[in-house]
Amino acid sequence: MPGRSPALTDRARIGLTLIAGGAVANIYYNQPLLAMLAAEFGPSAALWVPAACLSGYGLGIVGLVPLGDGLPRRSLIIGQLLALSVALVGAALAPDLAVLALASLFIGILASAAQQAVPFAAELAPDASRGRIVGQVMTGLLSGILLARTASGFVGAHLGWRAVFLAAAVVALGMAGIAAATLPRTPTGKLRYGALMLSILDLVRTQPVLRAASLSQALLFAAFNAFWATLALLVEGEPFGLTAAGAGLFGVIGVAGALIAPLSGQYTDRHGARPMVVAGAACVLAAFAVLWIAGGVSLVAIGAGVLLIDIGINGALIANQTRAYALVPGARGRINTVLFTAMFAFGALGAFAGSQAFLLAGWPGVCAVGGALSAAALAVALLDRSGRPVT
Repeated sequence: MPGRSPALTDRARIGLTLIAGGAVANIYYNQPLLAMLAAEFGPSAALWVPAACLSGYGLGIVGLVPLGDGLPRRSLIIGQLLALSVALVGAALAPDLAVLALASLFIGILASAAQQAVPFAAELAPDASRGRIVGQVMTGLLSGILLARTASGFVGAHLGWRAVFLAAAVVALGMAGIAAATLPRTPTGKLRYGALMLSILDLVRTQPVLRAASLSQALLFAAFNAFWATLALLVEGEPFGLTAAGAGLFGVIGVAGALIAPLSGQYTDRHGARPMVVAGAACVLAAFAVLWIAGGVSLVAIGAGVLLIDIGINGALIANQTRAYALVPGARGRINTVLFTAMFAFGALGAFAGSQAFLLAGWPGVCAVGGALSAAALAVALLDRSGRPVT
C-alpha cells in the first residue's frame, strides 16, 4: 500500500487554487479572439481552434488525469504546466491554421492540469473538511473560466491575438513555479498505466455512489449547455437586440456560482452530499421555470435564470465531487475522470438538444429541454439510495 499523504497546508491550498484557475483558463483564451483568427487564417479558424482545444481537454481528462493515481501529482502538474507553456508559444508563433489547431489540441490536453489540482486537494484534505477544501479549489477553477475571456479580450484588443498566447505561456511558467514551491511530495501508487485505465471501468461497476453522482451532475451539465448554447440566439434577436458583447455580459453573473462553491462544500461536510445535490437540481429546475415564463420578454428574468442555474449546478457539483472523492482514497484521479467524462459527454448532447429545440420550437423548446434534464437530475438525486462506498 502507498504511504500516507502529507497534511494540506495553507500554502498548498492556495497554490492548488491558483493552479486550477490558471490552467483551465487556457482552454477559453481563444474564444474572444476568434474573429481575429478568422481574419488571418480564414473562417474555418473559428471552428477548428476552439474545437481542437476543447477536444484536447477531454483527451487530457481521460488520458492524463488518471496518471495522478499512479505517479506523484506534484511532478505531473509541474510537467504539464511546463509543456503547456511550450504549446502556448507554439500557438503564438503559428504560421498557419494547421499549426495553430495542432497547438490548440496540445493546449487543451495539457490544461487538464486543472483536473489534477482538484483530486490532489481532496487527497490532502482531512475527511471532516474535504468538501470545504474542494469548494475552495473549485472556486479558483471557476474563476479562471470567468476571467479568461475578459483578460484575453482585453489583451487581444490592444496587443493582438499572438500576445495573448505569449502572455499565457508566461503565466503557465509562473504556475509551474508556484506548483514547485507550494505542493508537497506524495507517495507513488503501484498501478501501471494500462491497469489504471482498465480499473476505471471497475470503479464504475463497483461504486454506485460514483454512478449516481456522475449521472445527476451530467444531467445538470446537459441542461446548463442547452441554455448557454442558445442564449446568444435569444438575446441577439427580437425583442432584445443585444450585441455579442452584450450577450457575453451574462457570464459575469457566473461569479455567484464560483462564490457558492465553498459554501456548498461546508454544507456537504456537515450535512452530507444528497441534500445539496437535491437543492442544486431544484434550483436549476426553478431557473428553467422562470426562463419559460418570462425569459422571452425580460432581461431581468434571464439574469435571474442565469443566477439560479450557476448557483444550482456549482452547488451540486461540489457536493457530488466531495462524495465521489471519498469513495476510494487511492483512486481520486480516476474518479475525477469518470465524473468529468460523463459531464462533457452529456454536455455536448445537451448543447445539441438545446440548439435543435430552439430551431424547432424557439425559446420555450429550450426551456422544455433544460427543464426535462434538470427534472431528471432531481429525480436521480431524490431516488438515490446508493449508500456507503464499496471499498
